[in-house]
Amino acid sequence: MRNSSVRPETRQDVPATADVRPARAEDIPRIAQFIRDLAAEESFPGAVTANESDLETVLFGADAFARALVVQVAGEAVGFAVYYPTYSTVTGRRGVHLEDLYVTDRFRGHGIGELLMRRLAILARETGGRLEWWVLRSNTHAHRFYGRLGARDVSEIAVWRLADRPLDQFVNLKA
Repeated sequence: MRNSSVRPETRQDVPATADVRPARAEDIPRIAQFIRDLAAEESFPGAVTANESDLETVLFGADAFARALVVQVAGEAVGFAVYYPTYSTVTGRRGVHLEDLYVTDRFRGHGIGELLMRRLAILARETGGRLEWWVLRSNTHAHRFYGRLGARDVSEIAVWRLADRPLDQFVNLKA
């Protein structure tokens, strides 16, 4: 999971006009820009290949499986979160996986990220499950932010990935 780096250690008041709402199709260009900004800020390995058509499909298409929230201040989109449902065989419950969270630099430290996280926590609670996400180890600001929310690093779990050429090679192995 990638997310915005929260620099201010002291939170300012949430703007009175802040509003978290489900994303709409017309938000796709702004969400795509948020994703590019996030990747650039985090020097995320690899180029962003997702485009607006991909976002349209995953968020609003016939087989949509992810959702997004947009936070606006005075009508301007200043952050977003993309999430999707999960299931735990251990708990027997559904949950929510936060894929990305981003707040524009100008609105960091104003409680906007906390608003997004609270909305996601409510969704997770409604399913009876939990809210989980990944954070780059190098994003110390995010680690502090999530720690202040009461989240904990589940360091006993390692994330593994099979993608690109190794995935193709594995798929094409003869059994």
